[in-house]
Amino acid sequence: MKVIEEKRYALLLAAKDSEYVKKVYDGYFKVFVDAFGDEGEKWDLFRVVEGEFPELDQLHNYQGFVVSGSPHDAYGDEYWILELCFLLQTLFAMQKKVLGICFGHQVLCRALGGKVARSDSGWDIGVRTVSLTEDFYSYGLFDGLDEIPPTLSIIECHQDEVWEVPEGAQVVACSDKTGVEMFTFGDNILGIQGHPEYTKDILDNLIDRLSSNNSIERDFAEEKKLQLMEAEPDRKYWEKICKSFLKGSWTQLPTYF
Repeated sequence: MKVIEEKRYALLLAAKDSEYVKKVYDGYFKVFVDAFGDEGEKWDLFRVVEGEFPELDQLHNYQGFVVSGSPHDAYGDEYWILELCFLLQTLFAMQKKVLGICFGHQVLCRALGGKVARSDSGWDIGVRTVSLTEDFYSYGLFDGLDEIPPTLSIIECHQDEVWEVPEGAQVVACSDKTGVEMFTFGDNILGIQGHPEYTKDILDNLIDRLSSNNSIERDFAEEKKLQLMEAEPDRKYWEKICKSFLKGSWTQLPTYF
């Protein structure tokens, strides 16, 4: 009798659950699993922001890892951020799949030798259109990624950004606001600056919290909330990209000259 190996994934949560997300969505872990998970998989949660990390001898049990967003700076030197960088370097050496979202995208870049810093153009909050490069379409065509439109809308909420990708990495999406909206490094690393897992009401509540703690000005917050009412992110396409990367045949096709 053939034994079917259970597919296991881990969420490295770099933010604490807000009261709103706990109440409405049962926490960020549930938000991520709903977006990227499939029936029959096992997902484990590690609250890295609180110093909770997987054991090194258990890393081989996982098919892939997702690093979440965070209110912290990816270039900071808090102990847990430095430990996370070491873990990401280890996963890279093991050729494990790692998907980084927002802060996760930035800290992946930092850990692997790129440069992350505060954006010169300020906060990016709302639904932004990003353009996929030709290099994006050299990945995973067997999963139907060639059917994805060349421009996609995604929810954004960040004031830091990737300035330089690691040597050997490729920029596969950009926008008029941010030069590195998405990057790949080989077949096992994918960073996305936006939030494919967010719903609009998660962002709407986050805007309220940023305004309440004076991270953004009230007029700016109201402007962004009004804009959010008129825009729609392409969540299904982004979920397809993320699932294809974590679970499918995300392999760069050879180029013939």
